[in-house]
Parts: sequence; structure tokens; C-alpha cells
Amino acid sequence: MASTSTAGDPIQRLIRELSKLPGIGQKTATRLAFFVLRAPAEQAQSLARALVEVKERIRLCSLCMNLTEHDPCEMCSDPARDDRLLCVVAHPPDLLSIERTSSFRGRYHVLHGVLSPLQGIGPDDLRVRELIARLAPPSPVEEVILATSPNVEGEATALYLSKAVKAYGIRVSRIASGLPIGGDLEYADGITIARALEVRRDM
Repeated sequence: MASTSTAGDPIQRLIRELSKLPGIGQKTATRLAFFVLRAPAEQAQSLARALVEVKERIRLCSLCMNLTEHDPCEMCSDPARDDRLLCVVAHPPDLLSIERTSSFRGRYHVLHGVLSPLQGIGPDDLRVRELIARLAPPSPVEEVILATSPNVEGEATALYLSKAVKAYGIRVSRIASGLPIGGDLEYADGITIARALEVRRDM
């Protein structure tokens, strides 16, 4: 009698794919898979469409490197924002965390990572070249705020960028108190982030 294989089983395949997501283990993946199975067909189809659309329609903003459907993005297109202030973050979720505080009205630049020699991640692997291009004369930028997380990689990245930015005679500041050493900006609450921006220090 031929053995039954689960390789082509849609449920097992869905569990395998869900378990590839960060922070999702086998048990959680199984729970999510059965939630989708029990959900109305419309809800499952809506989820599937959202997954496909985010891959097909989302791109990088050619100015700030944030994820967007339209280029330039909404924030880069907003004439009410202050061109003199440029906040540099490591990842798009960090930008969203700052935006939720409604305490910053300047521009952004997303690096899409931080320096990590142990993992072989250097400046050429980040969006540093695009950042430097935004600072070249006649750039309106007067201050660059380095808002990378206060951990080893984030501090190393801030130090590297500080030296590069100062070569253009532009003020460089670093988000300060309120964020614990070794923490991640993405998980900080809005009040903490707003305070860190308010009392930033020069580098």
C-alpha cells in the first residue's frame, strides 16, 4: 500500500509557509493556518490579495527610500514638511514609530539596515550612498538626526554616518534620553520616542 505524503497537503504547506515568518513558530503557524481555514472564504481571499498586492505595488521611494505605493512617497511630497531637518532611521517600522508621535515634521531617510561587520553588512549594503547624495550642495538640509536604535550596531552606524555628514558642514545630532541601551526603536512607545527626539544631542 502506497504511503500517504503530506508534501502536497494545502494545510501543511500553509503551516510551513507561515512558520517562515519572523517570530512565528510551528505552533503559532498551525493556529494561524486553522484560523484561515475556519474563516469565511472572502476573508481568506482578501488576505491573499493583500499579500500579492503588497509585493506587486510597493516599491522604494526614490528620495527617502521608504516603502511606498507612489513615488515620491506621501511624506516626501508634503510641502508642509521642514526640508532643513532630515531624520535617518534604520528600517521603515522605525519611521512609522516616529510618525505616530506627531512630534517630527522634517524629512526622513531609511537605510534599510545597520552596519554589522560580523554579518558582513557594510556601508555599500545600506542606502548610505542615497543619503549622501541628498546632502550634496545645494541641499537645504541643515541638521541630520541619527535615529538608529541605541544598540551596538545602531551606535556604530550613527558614528559612521556622523563622520560622513560632518564632511558637508551639516549639523549632526543623535536621539538621546528615554531609549534604553540595547533596545529597538520599533518597540518604544510614542512618548519615549518624542522625548528622545526633543532632547537629541550633537555628535
